[in-house]
Amino acid sequence: MAELAAGWQVVAGGQGELATPTGMALVTTLARECSPLPPMRLESTGVGAGGRDTPQRPNVVRVLVGTPCGEVAGDAVVLEANVDDLDPRLWPGVLAALLEAGASDAWLVPILMKKGRPAHTLCVLTPVPRAAALRDAVFRLTTTLGVRERAVRKSALERCWVHVEVLGEQLPIKVGHRDGMIVQATPEFDPAARLAARGDLPVRTVLDAAVAAARTAGLVPGRPMDRRTHASATHRP
Repeated sequence: MAELAAGWQVVAGGQGELATPTGMALVTTLARECSPLPPMRLESTGVGAGGRDTPQRPNVVRVLVGTPCGEVAGDAVVLEANVDDLDPRLWPGVLAALLEAGASDAWLVPILMKKGRPAHTLCVLTPVPRAAALRDAVFRLTTTLGVRERAVRKSALERCWVHVEVLGEQLPIKVGHRDGMIVQATPEFDPAARLAARGDLPVRTVLDAAVAAARTAGLVPGRPMDRRTHASATHRP
């Protein structure tokens, strides 16, 4: 049983067998993660009961089937380290390596440490399962001797990418939506910068064209989010 539960959150309590090998195998095989119930639009339910009576604990299992809705919330960890002796030229590579290693985000905050030393606080936002690996990465990539950790609750909009046509090329628009309504629609900067370089144009010009094309495609905050009707729009600066 312990081998079947390896890598999953488990809690002890009560007497006797609280899970069967078959049940544990089904859960760990069919489920992708162990986490609290997310916000969802409930579609159907199922309940099953076992034949053995257990005191103070109903011997039943319930399955809820639904589609995610509203904000996407989940547990996360913020790692922090104060660093005052790292060559500042190395910081861009450190941040890039942490993101490549699975961090949700990584950033620097300038601070003034004891004895008036200018320094940085390195902050890394990570899903709980990646926290240990990213903690090791912070030690490996920087000169810090300690890493602080704190649990946070992260809420995020559902998101998708819709492509619009600018200068004959497809540029991605990141769309944040909630409850079927568009909240934000923003052009991705790096593809816009590459297109601007190829066309010998200011990046701002391409970004403005992408915003105009997104509006033409109906990607406007406050409007319903319908991926099927957001056909590519064309805009030339």
